[in-house]
Amino acid sequence: MRRDHICHWAGISVRGTAWEDIKGQRDDVTSHLNGHNTLDVKDALSKLFYRRFLSASGALHSCEDGTEYGLSEADMEASYATVKSMAEQIEADVILLRERQEAGGRVRDYLVRKRVGDNDFLEVRVAVVGNVDAGKSTLLGVLTHGELDNGRGFARQKLFRHKHEIESGRTSSVGNDILGFDSEGNVVNKPDSHGGSLEWTKICEKSTKVITFIDLAGHEKYLKTTVFGMTGHLPDFCMLMVGSNAGIVGMTKEHLGLALALNVPVFVVVTKIDMCPANILQETLKLLQRLLKSPGCRKIPVLVQSKDDVIVTASNFSSERMCPIFQISNVTGENLDLLKMFLNLLSPRTSYREEEPAEFQIDDTYSVPGVGTVVSGTTLRGLIKLNDTLLLGPDPLGNFLPIAVKSIHRKRMPVKEVRGGQTASFALKKIKRSSIRKGMVMVSPRLNPQASWEFEAEILVLHHPTTISPRYQAMVHCGSIRQTATILSMDKDCLRTGDKATVHFRFIKTPEYLHIDQRLVFREGRTKAVGTITKLLQTTNNSPMNSKPQQIKMQSTKKGPLSKREDGPSGGPALGVPPPGDEACSLGASQSALSSSLQPTSKPSSGGRRRGGQRHKVKSQGACATPASGC
Repeated sequence: MRRDHICHWAGISVRGTAWEDIKGQRDDVTSHLNGHNTLDVKDALSKLFYRRFLSASGALHSCEDGTEYGLSEADMEASYATVKSMAEQIEADVILLRERQEAGGRVRDYLVRKRVGDNDFLEVRVAVVGNVDAGKSTLLGVLTHGELDNGRGFARQKLFRHKHEIESGRTSSVGNDILGFDSEGNVVNKPDSHGGSLEWTKICEKSTKVITFIDLAGHEKYLKTTVFGMTGHLPDFCMLMVGSNAGIVGMTKEHLGLALALNVPVFVVVTKIDMCPANILQETLKLLQRLLKSPGCRKIPVLVQSKDDVIVTASNFSSERMCPIFQISNVTGENLDLLKMFLNLLSPRTSYREEEPAEFQIDDTYSVPGVGTVVSGTTLRGLIKLNDTLLLGPDPLGNFLPIAVKSIHRKRMPVKEVRGGQTASFALKKIKRSSIRKGMVMVSPRLNPQASWEFEAEILVLHHPTTISPRYQAMVHCGSIRQTATILSMDKDCLRTGDKATVHFRFIKTPEYLHIDQRLVFREGRTKAVGTITKLLQTTNNSPMNSKPQQIKMQSTKKGPLSKREDGPSGGPALGVPPPGDEACSLGASQSALSSSLQPTSKPSSGGRRRGGQRHKVKSQGACATPASGC
């Protein structure tokens, strides 16, 4: 089950996840050095360490001889000294995770993590999903504030943003909180001596690795907010919360299916084990394992009960097949140390290169007094520095405007640059907040960006109660884009649950900036479909589908009976245009008589708003009050 690549030198076995050389093949460097041959040490260093730490992520190492487990005391110290010297050359720390005794001797597992510069840290994003009342916000409050819950909602109060969330105890918006680890793997988030929690700036200054939790809503009526959090915030991993007393109910399967559709690795946390009877807990775990093994998931569930399980699952978690299951209590703190250790060993899934053109997607906007317009989002690729000029768009016409970056903040801490994979906030110069919306991007002028009204995507219908046919409209979630789109055509007559097809979409309101091979979610009510963009289409029709001229024309046909055009057989004037002379007076008089007969006791007008008949009476009287009318 373990797909480790083991490389031997000086009696050391380096166990990591997917070690590869420059050509993309597995390294198998064997040299018995005993720490004396500097050239071979540098060669092994360059091949085994440097590429691994290009992304500043960590690696797991086991000190053993590679053939049978265990080393003698002298060999163990020599092996550790070699690893330590190699780590020092690349400015990395070596952290002991565990030590055990095997048949052949002692075995140690080390975490080697590259040191980061000042005001810099490694960021891993974890989306927190699950059914309502599963304990999502409570767990994040316990992890990020260092205090256990009292069983009555004490911990979750620290994460809520709105008054109605505090009153109901339910999250309705996308919340964020951070958990910091220092170079030795210790948690930085600890309350100060005065009982308050540390500020984000202090946490980031002391941390070499920061876990960003994306707290999503569990209630069904906030599903669109949850989908936006999963697509727009680009999480590296997904933490699925299950209440042990309630089991797999409500939106649990919905959120799990969403994570699987977006190819996000999932690990499960079963909460409230302190209040759940043993038989109910075992039944919940049995149903959970059956769900993860089902043909739709095809996961390998692993119950994590010790540090050995944590190290095994963390080193193999990137394969997306393994699914660790943690059993915790937010009141007693049981097994919370195992969950923190697992989070410390997680590494970002995607590597980024700074030489690529910069691209930043916007997922929220703010107006800060004294600062101006501020946008927040995720840097998708490249490097963005202070005072860089980027292209902001697309606007409703599909254009991109140059914009200057006035200041940059990461986790409320001012920085001078951000790289691919990092979340940040930018203060922009000379632009109003009203002209920026979620889904817009800031890109390098080197990309020469083009906005798209129409695109083709290969979609899979996960659920639909009837059939989908052309002209069907639903909400498209693609990155931070959230807009209604219409199906113009598809390569099948109709689509039902489980069908796959190539579909031609067109946005309703504004064009968007898209990429080929970008994942999307197609949603409307209980209808859900997922897919991948295959082609971007250029069109000459650049107007919204619900354009204003059509609305004005439709409104003009909904006026009173006088606005109806009914030409008589002799081709006379329409009733909507008042004819000259006595005809207008007779028409006005008849309308006035009809109104007065319907409302004989009406009072004079006092300038207020009138109801139907009285309004027509005033209009008709005004029409006949002109000197030229002859009335």
